[in-house]
Amino acid sequence: MSEYMPIVYLHDAFMPIDQAHVPVLDRGFIFGDGVYEVIPVYSRRPFRLQEHLQRLQHSLDGIRLQNPHADQEWADLVTQLIARNDGDDQSVYMQITRGVARRDHAFPPGIKPTVFMMSNPMTVPPAELRDTGVSAITAPDNRWLRCDIKATSLLSNVLLRQLAVDAGAVEVILLRDQFLTEGAASNIFVVQNGMLLAPPKNHLMLPGITYDVVIELAVANNILCEVRPIAEHEVRTAQELWQTSSLREVMPITLLDGNPVGDGKPGPLFQKMYALYQDYKQAVRAGKG
Repeated sequence: MSEYMPIVYLHDAFMPIDQAHVPVLDRGFIFGDGVYEVIPVYSRRPFRLQEHLQRLQHSLDGIRLQNPHADQEWADLVTQLIARNDGDDQSVYMQITRGVARRDHAFPPGIKPTVFMMSNPMTVPPAELRDTGVSAITAPDNRWLRCDIKATSLLSNVLLRQLAVDAGAVEVILLRDQFLTEGAASNIFVVQNGMLLAPPKNHLMLPGITYDVVIELAVANNILCEVRPIAEHEVRTAQELWQTSSLREVMPITLLDGNPVGDGKPGPLFQKMYALYQDYKQAVRAGKG
């Protein structure tokens, strides 16, 4: 039996991934001059597609790159890509770079952006991780000052994420000037005195789509929630810590820098939010979310 070859989109065409090639002078390769999005797909339905496209537009505006497609054109491409790949649950990756040009830092005039899209099978963390929680470490947030742009130049995030791997943890919680920003690849929520706390959206963090869903679910279900700056000492003394992202959804952090968070088990507020999130996801599968 031949190995399954996913279908990708590149240079205005769909093709098997082994036929997809990008010139070495593409500015995404040379400079990391591009942006990306990741869209979960449940039962072949893109999750919050409009919100992802809005965030994509924000990123493109941030690097002064004109959007190569209108929203409906993006929606059509995403739909076609999902249809051409196996699996009801997928993860669609979209990347736009400034294009191919002679190597020079200044923007080259009149070149066509490179648009690349691929889909991978959606994998969610195993149930036992939800039951036990995961470990994280803390580190200074040494990234650039436009973390709200979902840029392809992720070297700082890569190095920070490797710190977690080296420590046997799954995430790095980032602190800047003694305040929480986010994780290396996720948003972070804190529970203090029974209240859910979230750092405010600004240029120091990526505005997560799952972050928005969690806050909406909290408000709709009378969970006390406050969006405000969160001091380092509140992170270290939290009753509960969560990480959220499109692929990890909502995950409890039960060990921080080798110390238990709360009683070292997923807390009651996490259990409630996780149930609410799963109900919401089922509504998305049914086309009601």
